Amino acid sequence: MERVRVVEKRRVFDDIFKIDEALLQHRKHDGSWSEPIRQLSFERGDSVAALLRRRETGDLILVEQFRYPTLEKGPGWMAEIVAGSVEDEPPDETMVREVREETGYEVERLDRIATFYVSPGGTSERVILYYGEVSGEAEREVGMGVGEEDIKVIERSPDELWQNFLSGQLVDAKTIIGLLWLRTASEYEYDKE
Repeated sequence: MERVRVVEKRRVFDDIFKIDEALLQHRKHDGSWSEPIRQLSFERGDSVAALLRRRETGDLILVEQFRYPTLEKGPGWMAEIVAGSVEDEPPDETMVREVREETGYEVERLDRIATFYVSPGGTSERVILYYGEVSGEAEREVGMGVGEEDIKVIERSPDELWQNFLSGQLVDAKTIIGLLWLRTASEYEYDKE
């Protein structure tokens, strides 16, 4: 059964990010059709993110960098798990590359945890979330990253990061989701290796 009728669709903004506007109708829960409604979709593409754990210490690896959209209502600089945009390569390859670029580590284990929408009322972006493990010494320099990125690598114990979350210092959604996953995964192999 048809559930959505797209009457018209056009791109209203086309830059690094894109915005599409659609006039559509959707089937309501009672089976009838809605009136035509205007909807906007922020088209950003898919992203990857990884909760990284260092095998030798059990510490979690985060990166801190400036995030302009958070400046007016928040910190500006954010601690978050390694992440990046998926473009011309499979998500797992994107994740391995992002870990190397942002932290200097080579991924030794990478398991897919979940895929979720960031804010489905306004954007099509999905995050493909991974659990990863690294070991050894990272090939790292101050201000890691590519182009204009200026990244500081942070290593915290899971308990310390949990306390950061409880005190409101950890405000990035993908990082919180990864941390909550780790807290519930204690009965599985991830917390036992």
